[in-house]
Amino acid sequence: MTIGTPPTVRADGRRPDELRPITLTLSVQKWAEGSCRIRVGDTEVLCAATIEDRVPPHLRGKGTGWVTAEYSMLPRATAERSQRESARGRIGGRTHEIQRLVGRSLRGVVDLAKLGERTVTVDCDVLQADGGTRTASITGGYVALAAALITYGMERTLVNRVAAVSVGIVDGVPYLDLDYPEDSHADVDFNVVGTDAGEYVEVQGTAEGRAFDRAAMNGLLDLAQSGLDQLFEAQTAAIATVKR
Repeated sequence: MTIGTPPTVRADGRRPDELRPITLTLSVQKWAEGSCRIRVGDTEVLCAATIEDRVPPHLRGKGTGWVTAEYSMLPRATAERSQRESARGRIGGRTHEIQRLVGRSLRGVVDLAKLGERTVTVDCDVLQADGGTRTASITGGYVALAAALITYGMERTLVNRVAAVSVGIVDGVPYLDLDYPEDSHADVDFNVVGTDAGEYVEVQGTAEGRAFDRAAMNGLLDLAQSGLDQLFEAQTAAIATVKR
């Protein structure tokens, strides 16, 4: 795929290589062991971490813990109301895919053996959606997870930080952190989940309109890394405020 010459600014005023404004607000839920409201542009997700002294049946007696996640979207998080999945009696395929991704991402940066026979569940509820709800859930979910573990004296279980960002090619131009209008007509759409050790948990890349070549993919991964580095800095600043 031929990469075009980036325009000066995007529709929202950002440069092609610029993240949306990000805000991480901690301790937004009274009863959660750790909580974080993440806002990325107009996408907003409430993340809450719960620590329980139990593990799934297949892990009982093995001296290891578990980290999992649940994801949901409020009915008016989008322009048109969506029916609650609880009213339909089952979660949809997209929800199932996203919460498995969030769970995998968070488990990848926790030493489960040091966690002991405990389960940490991170609930991610989308309050408002404008693209990137899964990447925001991972980035904010990690902050909620870290806040819970640090507060309860288990910071030694944290191995690395993890964050996620989208990149894509829109009209031949590589963009960082796509909002919904950009994502909805992107030629190529990637979600990149990475750790601050320079490793990937998952890379989801799809040609929506045109196929892409290795050079384009490498360029998108480099662009994603620049965004991940900024997200790690934001996470570090937020977590530094947690009281031990």
